[in-house]
Amino acid sequence: MLTHEREITEPVDLCLPDGRLNPAAVGWTRRPLHRADLRGWGRRKRWEYWGIVTPSHIIGLVASSLDYAGVHGVYVLDRASRAEVSHDAVVPLARGARFPAVSGAGAARVEGGGVRVEIDQEPGGTRLRAYAPDLTLDLEIPLPEGHESLGVVVPWGPRRFQYTVKDVGRPVHGRLVLGGAEHEVGEGAFAVLDHGRGKWPYSVVWNWAAGHAPGLSVQLGGKWTDGTGSTENALFVDGRLHKIGAELEWVYDRSDWLKPWRIAGDGVEVEFTPFHEKISRTELGVVGSETHQCFGHFGGRVRAGDGSWVTLDGLTGWAEEARQRW
Repeated sequence: MLTHEREITEPVDLCLPDGRLNPAAVGWTRRPLHRADLRGWGRRKRWEYWGIVTPSHIIGLVASSLDYAGVHGVYVLDRASRAEVSHDAVVPLARGARFPAVSGAGAARVEGGGVRVEIDQEPGGTRLRAYAPDLTLDLEIPLPEGHESLGVVVPWGPRRFQYTVKDVGRPVHGRLVLGGAEHEVGEGAFAVLDHGRGKWPYSVVWNWAAGHAPGLSVQLGGKWTDGTGSTENALFVDGRLHKIGAELEWVYDRSDWLKPWRIAGDGVEVEFTPFHEKISRTELGVVGSETHQCFGHFGGRVRAGDGSWVTLDGLTGWAEEARQRW
């Protein structure tokens, strides 16, 4: 394997009884094994983000609780016309938000500002439903036999830490109804999950990239994990995870986000060519966020666990920079 990090193979609590990080939880997994028993108030962050790529549309859905607010949204990009539809909601104190403690198990529910998101998770897969003005989304996301995802605990310290699950390349089928027109989601579509639970510093910057083609997926991250001893980098070949422990260098032009990106490190030589930029900004006084998420195509190569290089030509997905004050 291409990582120094410890693989966790048995269920584990994320926190100690006093709410601090459980040292036994630090490591990575091939399937969700952490129970996010977060305690306290004010720095806790919980979210479920699903990104869905189809031949005709790209869909983003977020349900989150930041303690002081729930930030929820549904986004749709028409890949042919580049028309965007976006519905966002901020709910004070995240009222009514409900999240399960374990990824892939239980239900998540959020509602407010005209947006409603329902996520039901069973051992065989996830049902995802979202409702917003002139928009309905109803998707089934099966969990194939033997499919692996990357779970990682990132430790900034005993009181600041994050547990993330990145699940890339899940099959998906269902329907999107937009402005009265129904669009089938199925052949050629895939889904990506970002499940997050943790206690964060006030200010942070992260990079995230995820891409997929039949039989091959890549998951890459940076900045927010630097210096922690943990990374969120992996290659998936036919659903099997190859963990990459290298910290990565991200090179991109913040004055022109649609220029090619370069992501490099030990075992990673990746190029990303965007075709569309999505900009998200939220300002709530002393807290706020700004995200530039670029959709595009991957090239280059990543080294697998046996030392062989795997080319990424043909993968579609996104790369982003997010800056948070929260």
